[in-house]
Amino acid sequence: MATTADVHPVDEIPPVRQLAAFGLQHVLAMYAGAVAVPLIVGGALKLSPADLAYLITADLLVCGIATLIQCVGFWRFGVRLPIMQGCTFAAVSPMVLIGTTGGGLPAIYGSVIVAGLAIMLLAPVFGRLLRFFPPLVTGTVILIIGVSLLPVAGNWAAGGAGAKDFGEPKNLALAAFVLAVVLGVQRFAPAFLSRIAVLLGIAVGLAVAVPFGFTDFGGVGDADWVGVSTPFHFGAPEFRVSAIMSMLVVALVTMTETTGDLIAVGELTGRKVEPRPLADGLRADGLSTVLGGVFNTFPYTAYAQNVGLVGMTRVRSRWVVAAAGGILVLLGLLPKLGAVVAAIPAPVLGGAGLVMFGTVAASGVRTLARVDFKGNDNLTVVAVSVAIGMLPVGVPTVYAKFPDWFQTVMNSGISAGCLSAIVLNLLFNHLPVKGGSAAGAESAGLPVGGGEETVEQSREESV
Repeated sequence: MATTADVHPVDEIPPVRQLAAFGLQHVLAMYAGAVAVPLIVGGALKLSPADLAYLITADLLVCGIATLIQCVGFWRFGVRLPIMQGCTFAAVSPMVLIGTTGGGLPAIYGSVIVAGLAIMLLAPVFGRLLRFFPPLVTGTVILIIGVSLLPVAGNWAAGGAGAKDFGEPKNLALAAFVLAVVLGVQRFAPAFLSRIAVLLGIAVGLAVAVPFGFTDFGGVGDADWVGVSTPFHFGAPEFRVSAIMSMLVVALVTMTETTGDLIAVGELTGRKVEPRPLADGLRADGLSTVLGGVFNTFPYTAYAQNVGLVGMTRVRSRWVVAAAGGILVLLGLLPKLGAVVAAIPAPVLGGAGLVMFGTVAASGVRTLARVDFKGNDNLTVVAVSVAIGMLPVGVPTVYAKFPDWFQTVMNSGISAGCLSAIVLNLLFNHLPVKGGSAAGAESAGLPVGGGEETVEQSREESV
């Protein structure tokens, strides 16, 4: 019989009280991002407030189901790591285009269902590509994920993009206060409390925000107590070739992003992601996306926001995130409860987001510390990949004149940086371009000559 010491931290089940607190912390970290996609798409399609509320509750419900599939898993579905699932932002522009050019929501959902099926079919192929993600590439991708998320936290801290009082000192002061609470709890509080530092920071920030007029609970009274999302609420799906082609490009982008997120969580939890679990995780993404098309929501992917929370709190249990999935299901079935969570002011989330997203970037730096940068071109690989990954983050309209499929791929800093890191690593460390390339390949962790084991593998086997 296995003892507690034999159980990997990923598989440990904390007491119920801790499960609830840790799980709620994950929900609060990703809630704003989760509801943003239905808000943007529904707003662009000029849906009524009732239909918009329906989209949000449907999204929360499927977010929870998708998270449970990914964390708990069944058969060959789910990576079984602490991974939160949510709607991908990579699909926003294509979906708005499909919806506003005559197709409406039925055409969007038809393309989403096909994209989900494609992800499930392609998952084993991506699983076999894992050898092209040595520490040089994974560290660079994790760094890009963290840095590309920081502007999101910055927008929240300033009041939320589009807010009338955006950038007001009071917003930034509230965000700074929450950040100070999070850091203070993490540094001085007992071990358990330090692990829910983000939750406590948000709770204290909300308590301060209420008397100063930051919060608006008007939406709580308007929300229904119970709401159930039914299949094809907006009509039977329509399958249009142009819509399907653009959504297939989104599928490739989300698979690339999810691969980076799964590898990042594997690094943080000490459970390295192998080809088979990676394929299982991507297959879960595909199933969740199909469910999204059926239950009136959108494509799903792993949420990088929560990767930072895992690294910061050092709570590695997948059952904690499964509890968060359960909370999301409740929020999806109880719209009034979801409206309460939605009333948390953006600056409160911004203060917590700064430390969480910064943790992701720092984790990338830690992974890169294992890479040999002497006598090779690895520094160039990191430098150019980070630059390309940050280009659409710093200059959002840089690719505005390019075709839609190109924008879908390159406007995501994560996918652009990831593709760059893979290609440059192959160019400098795998192809026999010049003398010394074999040494570069060894330092990056790639096989030399196409078939030998990697340096990383040989190191691990010798331990």
